[in-house]
Amino acid sequence: MEIFKNLVRGLLLLALSFPVHATEFSLEDLQGKMHRLEDYRGKWVLVNFWATWCPPCLSEIPELSSLHDAHKDSDLVVIGIAIDSGSSSKVTDFAQAHGISYPVVMGNRKVTKQIGELNVLPTSYLYAPNGKKVSYQDGEVTRESIETYIKKKKYD
Repeated sequence: MEIFKNLVRGLLLLALSFPVHATEFSLEDLQGKMHRLEDYRGKWVLVNFWATWCPPCLSEIPELSSLHDAHKDSDLVVIGIAIDSGSSSKVTDFAQAHGISYPVVMGNRKVTKQIGELNVLPTSYLYAPNGKKVSYQDGEVTRESIETYIKKKKYD
C-alpha cells in the first residue's frame, strides 16, 4: 500500500508540472543566512511550506531531511518555510528537536508572495537548476517522488 501511495504522490507531482519563469526570491533563515534563488543556479531547489502544528507536515520532515542530506552537496537543496504564528525561537527549537537539517525560514505574507500560492499545508514548489519554477504540490511529497521527478526531467 505504501508503494502505491508513493507512486500516486509521484504522479501527482508530475501532473502538476508547469514551466514558468521564476520570480527571484530572497529569504532569511532562522540563523540569519540569506537564501537567494540565484545562489542555487545549477541545483534543484525545493521550497516547502509547513507548520509545527500540521500532522502531514510532521510526517514529511524526515523525507525532506533525507532528501536534503543526500543531495545538498551536489544537485538539490530544500528550504523550509514555517507558517507559524509563534516565535522564531519556538520554531528553531522545534526544528532542532525534529532533526530538520535544511534551512528554515519564518513565513509571512512577504515570503509567501515571493514563492507562490498557499492553499494548504504542506505545499512545495520545485525550481529547476536554471531557476525556473517547474512544479508544485499541495500536500505531502516524498524523497522518492522528488528524485523520480528530477530523474525524469534529466532525460526529457
